[in-house]
Amino acid sequence: MSSSQATIDAPTARRRRTLPAGLALTGTALAFTSVYLAAGVLTPLLVVYRQQWEFAPSLLTLAFAVYAIGFLAAVLTLGSLSDHVGRRPVLIGALVVQLASNVLFLVAPNIEWVIAGRIVQGVASGAATAAFTAALVELAPPNRKRLGTILGSVGLTGGLSVGSLLAGLAIQLTPAANSIVFAVLVVLTILGAVVIALSPETTPRTSGALRSMVPRVAIPPAARAEFAAAAPVVAAVWMLAGLSGGLAPSMVRSVFHLDSGLLNGVAGFIAPAVSTVVGLTFARVDPRRAMTIGIYASLVGAIGIIGGVFVESLAVMIIGQALAGVGFGASFTAALRLIIPLAAHQRAGAVGGIYVVSYVAFGLPIVIEGQLAGPIGEVPAVVCCTALTVLLALVSLVAQTRIRRGAADSGRTAGN
Repeated sequence: MSSSQATIDAPTARRRRTLPAGLALTGTALAFTSVYLAAGVLTPLLVVYRQQWEFAPSLLTLAFAVYAIGFLAAVLTLGSLSDHVGRRPVLIGALVVQLASNVLFLVAPNIEWVIAGRIVQGVASGAATAAFTAALVELAPPNRKRLGTILGSVGLTGGLSVGSLLAGLAIQLTPAANSIVFAVLVVLTILGAVVIALSPETTPRTSGALRSMVPRVAIPPAARAEFAAAAPVVAAVWMLAGLSGGLAPSMVRSVFHLDSGLLNGVAGFIAPAVSTVVGLTFARVDPRRAMTIGIYASLVGAIGIIGGVFVESLAVMIIGQALAGVGFGASFTAALRLIIPLAAHQRAGAVGGIYVVSYVAFGLPIVIEGQLAGPIGEVPAVVCCTALTVLLALVSLVAQTRIRRGAADSGRTAGN
């Protein structure tokens, strides 16, 4: 822990015992992962709910997509709150909300309860993500701050992927998968809250808490060109993430005619798992190059998903999802690295803008696809949505090419 953090914790340490730094870091990372484990397990479980309650396909996509509403509402209002009131109060509050969502899923008698639970779950994730990410960096040893960033990245996408896989395995092995999964998550969430309560506070209280809750979405002039060039592919990869999480598991049964909980879980696992690995691998790659690689990967991945659906080959679709995961991990990480340094003192507004593009693209197209599935059929609806991601990726590819040419021309002019 840094000397400034030690100063923060000194008065507190005299009043209460706290966990050792290493244990606090590990426990905080696991608590953060549990938040996204809960989000990931819904991917295959939604298919089970539809079989049990026989609701319309549009309600399935709505139940998946409303998560984005809760997340955006929370991240735009509560994203900076922990900078003013401290990390621990925000994290404990987010975990209490997460606990409420887990209980809603545990006892849900119908899809309406699940939809309500997803909104509450989105609020918990939106409130927790920024505070957890900051806390992990602050709890990491002074000479290993990058470890905190890595744990935050792995906890998010890794939690989504592992949650989907474990829920799929539970569906395959037991008829009580929902009860088992959410009973475990209730316990993990309570343990996470206990760990946070016993961990040292890493940020002092400052004024401006209420002011920080006013949503800020503003792209400063210096970052607008990069934002405009990256936004289409950011939207594309988040759309593909929504398709992989919201539709792929149900298509295992409806399109590929396979009744397997495990395959449902794998269909939701593959894209976030690959994006986790790629995001870490590309952390040291030049961001412009990583962006270009991500765009091409998302293009090929989208075409692979469409091809798999057309030829009714689950293997081809999963390969497409894996390539889409490469696109997500490379291009989204690159977008953050290209835009945020240019935002200077308006980084919160820039991050807010990126989140708005991401979660609107994550949620809205899935709802539209659910509405289209009835009139035109599930396969054509999926193809239409996926084709839109191809168009968006191509727009970003053209914009990135223009930026590179502009930079090269500027370099030649300076040289002359």
